Amino acid sequence: MTTRTEDASADVGGAANSARSAATRDRILAVAEQLFAEHGVFAVSNRQVSEAAGQGNNAAVGYHFGTKTDLVRAIVNKHSQQVEKKRGELLCEIEGSTNVRDWISCLVRASTDHYAEMGGPTWYARFSAQILTDPVLRKIVYDEVLASPTLQETLRGLSDCLADMPMSVRRARADIGRNAIVHMFAERERTLAEEGPDAVTSWEDFTTDLVDALVGLWTAPISR
Repeated sequence: MTTRTEDASADVGGAANSARSAATRDRILAVAEQLFAEHGVFAVSNRQVSEAAGQGNNAAVGYHFGTKTDLVRAIVNKHSQQVEKKRGELLCEIEGSTNVRDWISCLVRASTDHYAEMGGPTWYARFSAQILTDPVLRKIVYDEVLASPTLQETLRGLSDCLADMPMSVRRARADIGRNAIVHMFAERERTLAEEGPDAVTSWEDFTTDLVDALVGLWTAPISR
């Protein structure tokens, strides 16, 4: 039979273990994101991630996350939750808009605001660009991201503004736009990491420039 004191001690010990576990998970996520961004997902083993995260147990990644794919998904989810929240706030501001720029701005700014708030250095943009090169991970991540209600609402709003555009043209421009966003984010992040903030414009100006370019892409004349 346990006493109240023993029960209280167990509760405190359980809370401490839970906090340590959460801290370990966060450390593994941060280290994995950096290593994957700098070297590529499949060039880095779970054991290397565990060692870089300061874990004596080389199986720490498997214990906390499972497979490498599960680890990648966890990194994506960590950031997508914040982006989802920001996109929801932006959607409230443009509800009912018929302006292409409003919807593209929502699409871009939800992410750039997140990057700006993280400060530096960051690795998520380069990590995302690495994911695009792998067909298996690309599909897994896209399935996760496209399940976002606010992203679906944003894409519907943009589509409604372009109702007269042939579907084949719309798909082509969507592919071009998506790759432009991912790689421009990654290029800016790389420049920030290698050359510092003085080598680039502010996040606000970067966002404006990218939105201007994407608006031009989506509203350009159709010649076929």
